[in-house]
Amino acid sequence: MTLPPLPGPLPAFPPGFLWGVSASAFQTEGAAARDGKGPSGWDDFAAQPGRIKDGSDGSLGTGFYDRYREDVALLAGLGAGAFRFSVSWPRVVPDGSGPVNPAGLDFYDRLVDELCAHGIAPAPTLYHWDTPLPLERAGGWLNRDTAHRFADYASTVAERLADRVPMWITINEPAEVTLLGYALGEHAPGRKLLFDALPAAHHQLLAHGLAVRALRAAGAAEIGIAVSHSPVRTAGASEEDRFGAELYDTLYNWLFADPLLTGAYPDENFAALMPGPVAEDLEVISSPLDWYGVNYYNPTLVGAPAPQALDSFAGFDMPSELPFGIRQIEGYEMTDFGWPVVPEGLRDMLVGLRDRFGDRLPPLRITENGCSYDGIEDTRRIAFMDGHLRALHATMADGIDVRSYFAWSLTDNLEWIEGYGQRFGLVHVDHATMRRTPKDSYRWYRDVIRAQQGVSRPTPG
Repeated sequence: MTLPPLPGPLPAFPPGFLWGVSASAFQTEGAAARDGKGPSGWDDFAAQPGRIKDGSDGSLGTGFYDRYREDVALLAGLGAGAFRFSVSWPRVVPDGSGPVNPAGLDFYDRLVDELCAHGIAPAPTLYHWDTPLPLERAGGWLNRDTAHRFADYASTVAERLADRVPMWITINEPAEVTLLGYALGEHAPGRKLLFDALPAAHHQLLAHGLAVRALRAAGAAEIGIAVSHSPVRTAGASEEDRFGAELYDTLYNWLFADPLLTGAYPDENFAALMPGPVAEDLEVISSPLDWYGVNYYNPTLVGAPAPQALDSFAGFDMPSELPFGIRQIEGYEMTDFGWPVVPEGLRDMLVGLRDRFGDRLPPLRITENGCSYDGIEDTRRIAFMDGHLRALHATMADGIDVRSYFAWSLTDNLEWIEGYGQRFGLVHVDHATMRRTPKDSYRWYRDVIRAQQGVSRPTPG
């Protein structure tokens, strides 16, 4: 496929803007049962026949547990100012509560030291979907106790690492955990509860708030959360279309952002479905953040349920009884995942956050942005990143405070239920040998970072 040439060098981002890449433990570490690590809900889910499309599981990942020094060297060659990785909860606390696994903490201690030795800021995410299996079997995020166990685990990690970690992420994409894991059953733990999954949303939010307080008590600073966002476009002009689009927008974009940033749910009907002392919990949930993370991939076209709807959420099956339907967005380049490439959607989403929250919106960080394309000569990924970075720069020029951009991801990895079939990495991984080969996009992003004055080794802040 021949693409038009890029429009030239990117405009200059502000001095101190942080350039990084992201990854997660389950998708990369492997070593799923080594050195005292306990099983996660995703380990259990992946072991069930038919759950992962190519039959793979988390036992190998990309071998990061053994090859982390090699990957840190790739980060250093890239010039990355920060690496967003996730800490595996069951590697540190195998049962989710109780005894800590010293070998697990030692691994992350070595990783943080290796990053610091190369001048790369460690940016750990404490929860990227790998709930310890004993907690999952006790109800997982439907169980209020899980939120308190998460706060205990956050304290344990921070007490070991806070002296060298300048930036923390509590939870990654609570919407996906709720909708895909508990409502639709496409991700771990495979529950199909539809709107009865809402307690999983509330308990993740409560876990976040408790963890913010625990992290601060342990001396951690620069604390945020990574929330997925997608600007919603209405598929038609009917009342049913508008209702479906507004409901989906509330569920996906505002069910999490509003409690975090305003201390209230976006709709009283949703608030009434949440468990526990909701008003008291919201005070904890809305504990002040140092920054707010946005994971953006594409917009979503939503209307009334209809035969021509995709009947899918990000490519996953949706039951027909839901009061909305998702359509295919036409007229754009598509990634290998079938997602439309819409750079202006990033601008739309950030402007929407600014307009909705005003002065209550803390500084923003783009904690994930990326695309799946095959091949080492990945010119389409370069075009994707170039377009999104230009949209981001234009948004910042309008006064929206964005402090960093993290590309997803450093290496090709285990892409959840897609297995190894989708490649998001700047670095190609031969999954048979684990050999790493930097792609053209790696070299392009390296050159972007080099061209930006004073941004290759900033300190988050």
